Amino acid sequence: MKYGFIGTGCMGGALATACAKAIDPGNILLSNRSPEKAQALAEKLGAIPADNETITRDCDVIFLGVKPQTMAQMLLPLQPILTGRRTPFVLVSMAAGVTIEALQDMAGGRYPVVRIMPNTACAVGAGMTTYTCSAEVTDRQRQAVLDALAASGLLEEIEEGLMGAASAVAGCGGAYVCLFLEGLTDGGVLCGLPRKKAQRMAAQMLLGMATQTLESGEHTGALKDAVCSPAGSTIAGIRKLESMSFRSAAMEAVIAAWERDREMQQQK
Repeated sequence: MKYGFIGTGCMGGALATACAKAIDPGNILLSNRSPEKAQALAEKLGAIPADNETITRDCDVIFLGVKPQTMAQMLLPLQPILTGRRTPFVLVSMAAGVTIEALQDMAGGRYPVVRIMPNTACAVGAGMTTYTCSAEVTDRQRQAVLDALAASGLLEEIEEGLMGAASAVAGCGGAYVCLFLEGLTDGGVLCGLPRKKAQRMAAQMLLGMATQTLESGEHTGALKDAVCSPAGSTIAGIRKLESMSFRSAAMEAVIAAWERDREMQQQK
């Protein structure tokens, strides 16, 4: 089975990197608007550089890693190739705000589509990818996609109507966490820590708490309470965060991203 990636930017490149850990890189074809970028990643992974037409013609699983606003333009010249195919294939879209129906319209047929919403941590095997399948996707195709993403992190199937919400939390959330990590690091520097040490401490702390949350299944409120000693320094920090509407700001960020996703769907 051959896997193709059209678009090897941040997200497409991260998924291709994860895919190369789960299957033979020699069965992975990569293309990009800048061929040099696909060539460089192919050399790094042991994959094969190609072009959009070759991937569309020869691959069984076709990952579409282009931006939502350029998806229709990219697919238009590939429609005759898709129409002429005599072997099964599945399209895998990671474009935010592009529904399965919209993607099928862009591709020119009711082809099998798996819509995924990954994040860039997939490249290091710690990603969170949600997915949903069109009615045309066979069990074999679904499993082929899951096998390819097996080394990327957690995978969770949800209904398509929740993809925007999932994107706002798991997709966009990485950027919010980076802001939080940067703030913790800057605070540590202000208190006297060398920057590299402060960043490493903050990142490991976050990794540890995230792992504990997943493995314990406990509510985050209980985990927070376990850190807060009576009249201690942690509860003092919590008080300051609450006084500045920290949780509300996080909620507003998720809602803003979700609303933007809905706007993008209406523009298609």
